[in-house]
Amino acid sequence: MRNHRTKFYCAAALSALLAGAANAQTPQAADAGGTSEIVVTGTRIKRPDLESNSPQTVVGSEEFRYQGATTVEGVLNRLPQFTAAENENVSNGSDGTSKINLRNLGSNRVLVLVNGQRMLPQQAVNLNFVPSSLVERVDVLTGGASAVYGSDAMSGVVNFVLKDNLDGIRIDAQTGFFQHDNNNGAVRSLLDDKGYRLANGSVMDGGKQDITISAGKNFADGRGNITVYGGYRHFSPVRQSNRDVSSCALQQADDAGTALFCGGSSNTPYGTFVPLEGASQGRTLTNNRDGTQTFVPYDNSYAYNYAPDNYFQRSDERITAGAFAKFELSKAAEVYGSFMFMRDHTFSQVAPSAIFLGSPFAISCNNPLASASQLQTLCGSKAGTAQTADALVGYRMSIAPRRDDLKYNDYRYTAGVRGDLGSGFSYDVNYLYSLVRFKERYLNNVDAVKAQRALDVVSVNGVATCRSVIDGTDPNCIPANVFAAGGVTAEQGSYLFTPSNTSSRNAQQIFSGTLSGDLGQMGITSPWASRGVGIALGAEHRRETLNFFADEIAQQGGSTNADGIISVTEGYGEIEIPLIQDMPFIRSLTINGGLRYSSYKNEQKSTGYKSSYGVWTYKGELSWQPVDDVRLRASYNHAIRAPNITELFASQSVGNVAGSDPCAGTDPVASPETCALTGVTTAQYGNIVECPAETCSALGGGNRNLKPETADTITAGFVLTPRALRNFSLSVDYYKIKVKDYINSISPALIISECTRSGDPYYCSLFNRDPRSGAIFGQNGYIVSTTLNTGYLKTSGIDVTADYTFGIGKMGKVNVNMVGTWLAEQVAQPQPGLGSYDCKGMFGYTCGQPSPEWRHVARFSWMAPSDTVLSLSWRHIGGTTLSSLSDNTLLNGSPSSVINRKIDDYNYFDLSLTQSIGKQLTIRAGVNNMFDKDPPALAAGILSSFGNGNTYPGVYDSLGRNIFFGATVNF
Repeated sequence: MRNHRTKFYCAAALSALLAGAANAQTPQAADAGGTSEIVVTGTRIKRPDLESNSPQTVVGSEEFRYQGATTVEGVLNRLPQFTAAENENVSNGSDGTSKINLRNLGSNRVLVLVNGQRMLPQQAVNLNFVPSSLVERVDVLTGGASAVYGSDAMSGVVNFVLKDNLDGIRIDAQTGFFQHDNNNGAVRSLLDDKGYRLANGSVMDGGKQDITISAGKNFADGRGNITVYGGYRHFSPVRQSNRDVSSCALQQADDAGTALFCGGSSNTPYGTFVPLEGASQGRTLTNNRDGTQTFVPYDNSYAYNYAPDNYFQRSDERITAGAFAKFELSKAAEVYGSFMFMRDHTFSQVAPSAIFLGSPFAISCNNPLASASQLQTLCGSKAGTAQTADALVGYRMSIAPRRDDLKYNDYRYTAGVRGDLGSGFSYDVNYLYSLVRFKERYLNNVDAVKAQRALDVVSVNGVATCRSVIDGTDPNCIPANVFAAGGVTAEQGSYLFTPSNTSSRNAQQIFSGTLSGDLGQMGITSPWASRGVGIALGAEHRRETLNFFADEIAQQGGSTNADGIISVTEGYGEIEIPLIQDMPFIRSLTINGGLRYSSYKNEQKSTGYKSSYGVWTYKGELSWQPVDDVRLRASYNHAIRAPNITELFASQSVGNVAGSDPCAGTDPVASPETCALTGVTTAQYGNIVECPAETCSALGGGNRNLKPETADTITAGFVLTPRALRNFSLSVDYYKIKVKDYINSISPALIISECTRSGDPYYCSLFNRDPRSGAIFGQNGYIVSTTLNTGYLKTSGIDVTADYTFGIGKMGKVNVNMVGTWLAEQVAQPQPGLGSYDCKGMFGYTCGQPSPEWRHVARFSWMAPSDTVLSLSWRHIGGTTLSSLSDNTLLNGSPSSVINRKIDDYNYFDLSLTQSIGKQLTIRAGVNNMFDKDPPALAAGILSSFGNGNTYPGVYDSLGRNIFFGATVNF
């Protein structure tokens, strides 16, 4: 504990001198219908002097310029409150979206707003929708806010405030690329050991271009404004072969993980077989690499390096367009509206497809493409007959990489009227409609049905012929020669490919109305205060729909059609009471309270299922300013998150997960008794094939019996603005969030480790082994990891934010600012009553991405009189240890790794230069990750969430130096 306290005290002392990427703790004014009132994120009450009673971090537009940002999530992920979620560096399994994860409680537990209203349907939020050059500021509100905004605001709210009131023309253009020196000696030696191609010594790639043109016009003496915009963004792909750290699939060389080696997948171009009958049942065999058609025992020398073709940065092309308009008919009525559109087209790319080890295939025992010895091994006594024998087959098609073609068309419309009713009251009535259309086309993938036909081959007049050609089932079938290393030709492989298609339609409609009043103008004021009581009353109706469609090929892979509807009607109220003002030791004392009732109705038309329930949320806040220099604040929020449509009604399907089978191999880790609890028979024990490339399978999907999560959030802190030190501010805030009955699946890694460690029947019962092979990969073998209400999540810590600007005479001014977070705990209880674990300071397996004890980002900016700004950013990510090395039994059941036992502290430095030339032109340039620091190189099996390329690319800079140039032109 003493060491932890020392770290925190040092951090607090540092914070008194520095401050983070945030510009302020109090948001600037937002347009409120032509009145002098402002709207603060986290409250519906409008008044000119309102301050937030909950901790907020505000990221200004200048931070986007300093970073050369082309994505909004990239800016937010640098803040210590955020942990990376979906992003452009995730390829295999990516859905093509970008999301944010506040307090590491999951991207589905943060509410994302645009100009104070919901961005898109909650299950389809995509931050690619927001043009970074149009961001005026981003308000980040910590803690639950369901009483104000409704469901989903568990960890907090992120509100993107856009530039929607231009008068003129604005062009913002930017280009950038990555430069990296591949000099990681440790990884390059592993590549040399395997004879793999080394990445070039110096590379420049990953170009990003972004341009947005905006135009606006005030009219009718300033009572009206129309602003329109259009933008184009392009990302060039980066393959993993272009970086040392990702050039091969890193795996542990032994059970203890004392070293790494370039491993890979047992689905290889040599051909891998696991007979399911006969004397060789359960043995993993491979075609001899010498070209003779004989089987030899499989070992790692035959492993296929699947890494090079995978994308480290996805290709992406995005078009955005939109318009904002308002017109004041009178003080009592201003009509307004907006339209936003995005078309995003991205490709993810991974290694070439294969006939994958998993589901058994029936192989003809007189297949003319196989040798007699091979047929004897596969078929035993049936060899040479017209019968078939089942076997697992793994054969990589070295023809073309698999490509996932992902397309989004997103629309968002708003229309409303707002105004001043007099006597301190104002209103806002609004309609919002958003629509997300998604299409996915998966290319160059082996069709399992065609693979079965291509393996069931007989001789017709000395010619190898598919049995499906003979019986007319498939006249186009071409036999696949999987019985020789490199035996499958391009023609044979191309026959096996069939694209699959899925699509979805997510829609959201919201009708809302709010009445806000300053009761002070009606004489309702505390006798000890000069400011009146403020209130807000409102109602909202939301309806979200989802329709998901899968074609026949996608359904063969486990996808099924799905649909669902969620309707909610809500009423809410909020009150703020200034109790005491301008008294000794009480410059101001204010309390705030809020209450909301939500009535939910869920429906699935395809099954006729319906359900309903009601929930209450509420909040209480306190603000006390004893003297002008200090303000104390505290809040309590009770929030809820209703299960979204995907969690309720998504179809169940089998997908890949990182993991290893404790019952696999000739010398299993787990005992026969434990393995029996998972479904392993006596005959299978010691004969079960390993999960290929430490990738097992898990069954995931929806659960319509889910109930809402609940969360209790406590915050307490102070804001210091000493008059004796002008332009200095310091805020310190404690937060604690506990989410109960959280909706999630139990981590497959935890299921495997707990079953192995304790033999707990609950965890062991979640194994569904292939009845023939006993494996836990493929469509018939998997870990059951579907959605359910689990135990609790709990996190707490302290945010420290400071900002100081001081003059340096004729040389201008210097600004120093920093935001840091000390993490006290990051606890999860996966099942009620079955223990909990704390991931603070850990990463990997069950804990996922690193959760360092301390993170901060600091910025030092020199503002010269020549309108030049030179800015240096320092990003610090504290060190973390591998979770399986913990003494917690829920964590230490996973494999250990001596070589990856720790990720050291990481420090990144970024430099930018901005120069204004008159009022019309501002140019900028910069470099992020100036010293080209390599990301940590980790065994692929450790990367349980958002891992790619043997590292965590959302947390660490994975591609090297990012060099950018940009300009803003105003007319």
